[in-house]
Amino acid sequence: MKKISYLGPEGTFTQEALLKYAGSLNDITLIPLPTIVDVIKSIDRGEADEGVVPIENSLEGSVHITQDILTFESEAKIIRELTLPIKHNLIAKKGVKISQIKKVISHPHATAQCRMFLSANLPEVEIIAANSTAEAIKKLTGLDPDTAAIGTKTAAGLYDLEIIADDIEDSKANKTRFIFVGSRIPPKSGFDKTSIVCFLKKDKPGSLFNILKEFADRNINLTKIESRPARKDIGEYVFMIDMEGHIHDKVVYDAIESLRRNVYMIKILGSYPVWKEKS
Repeated sequence: MKKISYLGPEGTFTQEALLKYAGSLNDITLIPLPTIVDVIKSIDRGEADEGVVPIENSLEGSVHITQDILTFESEAKIIRELTLPIKHNLIAKKGVKISQIKKVISHPHATAQCRMFLSANLPEVEIIAANSTAEAIKKLTGLDPDTAAIGTKTAAGLYDLEIIADDIEDSKANKTRFIFVGSRIPPKSGFDKTSIVCFLKKDKPGSLFNILKEFADRNINLTKIESRPARKDIGEYVFMIDMEGHIHDKVVYDAIESLRRNVYMIKILGSYPVWKEKS
């Protein structure tokens, strides 16, 4: 039976992403873990076959802890991706009306993303911070009925609570990209993406240009480029690059091999199918 770890506890958006991909979950054991580090390390230790963590949000940008652990502390590889629309819900105990709510508990990012709804409908409400939306929903079961939480539909069902207002997020374009990590490079699907990290030999004028030129000369489209601290001196960075194509495509392979002459090291984070929304 396949074991899949994910950022828990039960009821997180990460679990919703996993459920969206896995469907009926036949022959799958789910392992909720408390941190992104724990999920990725579960692959390195052989405790799970795959792990699921967030890596990017359309409003808040990259999830840096995911990037850094994959870059510096793990040999796990990205094996697929999934993008999930983030739908926030106001959740309370059964029978409670929105007019009764005096307190709202959730993760600070969730309450911030629902600012306009809260201002219009609950202007005097007290905001209480939780470590995650799932934790907020779990805590709600032991709190007074005048307290509501912002969280997922999955968590509401898990704890037998009621959604009293749905889709309360300010931006309907709010999406999070999740990645599945494993210990292998999947075969080509015909519509793939490759993620790498470039470690520079020495920071000097033209360093980034020389990296980009290898891809431009081969007409390889870069879908993302981002710098992260190299965990050395201040001002030293690594470059994280996503590109179209699979590592086993000759043009992608040649570009990366040619690039190795200009950098200290290249780490392949993964080569995997691009997410396509199911119809």
